Amino acid sequence: MTERPHDLARRLADRAETVCRSYLSNGRRQGNYWLVGDVRNTPGRSMYIRLKDSPKGAAGKWTDAATGEHGDLLDVIRESCGLTDFKDVVDEAQTFLSLPPSEPTSAAIRQAPPPHGSPEAARRLVAMTRPIPGTPVQSYLRKRGITDFRGTGNLRFHPRCYYRRDEHSPTESWPAMVAAVTDLTGRITGAHRTWLDPQRSDKAPLDTPRRAMGDLLGNAVRFGVCGEVMAAGEGIETVLSIRQVLPDMPMLAALSAAHLAAIVFPDTLRRLYILHDDDLAGHRARDTLVERANAAGVEAIVISPQLGDFNEDLRTLGIDALRAETRMQVAPPDAARFMAQAA
Repeated sequence: MTERPHDLARRLADRAETVCRSYLSNGRRQGNYWLVGDVRNTPGRSMYIRLKDSPKGAAGKWTDAATGEHGDLLDVIRESCGLTDFKDVVDEAQTFLSLPPSEPTSAAIRQAPPPHGSPEAARRLVAMTRPIPGTPVQSYLRKRGITDFRGTGNLRFHPRCYYRRDEHSPTESWPAMVAAVTDLTGRITGAHRTWLDPQRSDKAPLDTPRRAMGDLLGNAVRFGVCGEVMAAGEGIETVLSIRQVLPDMPMLAALSAAHLAAIVFPDTLRRLYILHDDDLAGHRARDTLVERANAAGVEAIVISPQLGDFNEDLRTLGIDALRAETRMQVAPPDAARFMAQAA
């Protein structure tokens, strides 16, 4: 049977420090308070949670001095987990407290979740995320040689993104890099998830640590605003690797070779750089995209990696070699306009 929110919050308050260590792990205890950056588990000290009852207030109550936000530990669970439906918050709290799952309420029945894998489900997922600074996403990308994060607002972090190995397996949760897939107007049509192992700053040890959802065909993960010049590649890490040496060039990651071949051209586009992977699927996508660009009156220039893909080039050969190789393949005016100079 579902507990009343007040009673559930009181049970959590009795274990306030354990709740904070579980859901606000970037904070630390100081006296009778837990200090952290905010309710979404950002490192810092502006938010404080009372750990014990005192004349000043009850345990479990918190205030963010920077924003004026305040609440109880149910709010902490909701925000740190990126949950939107109150039933999910209750279920998470009861799981933490080892209580039975809640029974469906009439409100939960009325508010049916969006279809699994739909654009609406993708938009809801992205809404549950937060920016990547200071998160495992940055650690993961830095390990892959990516350190310049300008224009990466479409990359987000989810601390406990659900994952099921198959329809018969239980639901797990892992930290994840969530990328918003958008159309030419900037509307979110899908999402791409890369589940992470924060201990190793690498992909999580899952059979399929990358999955996409929503409407992907013709759309992409976009970095920068396209004008007359744009680059397009397959994977997020591949595209971000080239952005380390061309940080001001608008780019997009189509997420697969098939989707790269089918990207929609903006009306403003005059020159397209094609960042293909060095495999059969990448070569086919390259050839199809060159043909489509020529038919649309868009100049197509192919940039090829020396190894399997541009992230492999960056990690194996180094940024100076990647910069030199890219400079030879980019039109001189674009090299002068978009290329970062060596430090």
